[in-house]
Amino acid sequence: MPKGEGKVVAQNKKANHDYFIEETYEAGVVLQGTEIKSIRNGRVQLKDSYAKVHNGELFLYNLHISPYEQGNRYNHDPLRTRKLLLHKRQINQLIGETKEAGYALVPLKIYLKNGFAKVLIGLGKGKKDYDKRETLKKKEAGRDIERAFRERQKM
Repeated sequence: MPKGEGKVVAQNKKANHDYFIEETYEAGVVLQGTEIKSIRNGRVQLKDSYAKVHNGELFLYNLHISPYEQGNRYNHDPLRTRKLLLHKRQINQLIGETKEAGYALVPLKIYLKNGFAKVLIGLGKGKKDYDKRETLKKKEAGRDIERAFRERQKM
């Protein structure tokens, strides 16, 4: 199965608006306790999360996984830092690429693949305001063309 495929649980739609995604990596997530049950229920939010390399390891910050409802005392901290699993070669490559100005590691989506939770991490370069306006104009122009084409087909 190619990376990025599986049952998508959560997506970060704002990432494509704020960043030019240049490269993607599929990473496993180290979870504890009832976190996988909450992910399977879709109670996860990627909104303000980001990834960072620390001491040669990749970590995911601000990923909100809601506590499992039937978890009682075995529940977890919703915003704890989670370790991501990548090959050492990939982590070293990310270290070099993120040292350049303007690059960030952004989680794009969380999905289930063969029973395991995976995170699709994107290497993104931040967009300026004028870049964001330009992409919105292109998107709107594409919609107008599609709309005109459909109306022409009806005739």
